[in-house]
Amino acid sequence: MKKYIILIFIGLFLSSCKTKVVSTTPTDINATIVSNTFFYNEILKDANYDALKINSRVNIENGSFIPTLDATIYLEKDEKVWLNLTALFLNVARGIATNNGIQAYEKYNKTYIDSDFGYLNQLLNVNFIDLKSLQNLLIGKTFIPIIENDFKLTKNAEVYQLTSEKNQIIRSNGKESEYQIKMNYTPDFQLSNVTLNDVNSEDSLEVYYSNWEVNNNISLPKNVKIIINGKKRTEILLENTKFDFSKMDTPYSVPNNYKKTVIK
Repeated sequence: MKKYIILIFIGLFLSSCKTKVVSTTPTDINATIVSNTFFYNEILKDANYDALKINSRVNIENGSFIPTLDATIYLEKDEKVWLNLTALFLNVARGIATNNGIQAYEKYNKTYIDSDFGYLNQLLNVNFIDLKSLQNLLIGKTFIPIIENDFKLTKNAEVYQLTSEKNQIIRSNGKESEYQIKMNYTPDFQLSNVTLNDVNSEDSLEVYYSNWEVNNNISLPKNVKIIINGKKRTEILLENTKFDFSKMDTPYSVPNNYKKTVIK
């Protein structure tokens, strides 16, 4: 069950935490200087969509054989993320995330989950994911809380880099975690990669975005790579092949005789 839930809610794939503007002046090398205020306004700009359907091919490497899966990922802004997975034209899993939590089932073992976001945070080795941050993660928007004066902004001809100058303490759902964070942005302010290292363990999360294109006046990544390092390493690659902005039905119901499961 775990490998399918990883596919459903990270393989899709993080903020409700309030983001503050950093006041450090960027170092500029062979590039036009922009103000910090302009930079943060750009990277924190709200995505302009109401509904977004993404057709994607999902590849996952975690030490076990998992075939390439076809995914339909559907987002209604601030409302839901819905996913349907198929392999060889057969439905294998379905899931939905709302502000209340996540639900999903997979057909191979006939199991399902019904949980708050603590389940997904456990899978990702973090503690701050909610619906908003999950939607931002999927479409390449800044999804990590940024605390004023704790980050250093530098710039060269190829990238803006935002690096935590001290460990970032994030408290969520009664859990406190401490991270070192690095985020890179293109000269067009598109997120290119994120690295979070848990300073109290060997856990880390890396997310990479590439091959951006503009659809319906919104920039979206065609490639998203997620690397989860913990007790084992999991790599997930999403190859987004089509974007559509029409609303769609999102049916979800657990079939009869499925067994509820939890991650241990």
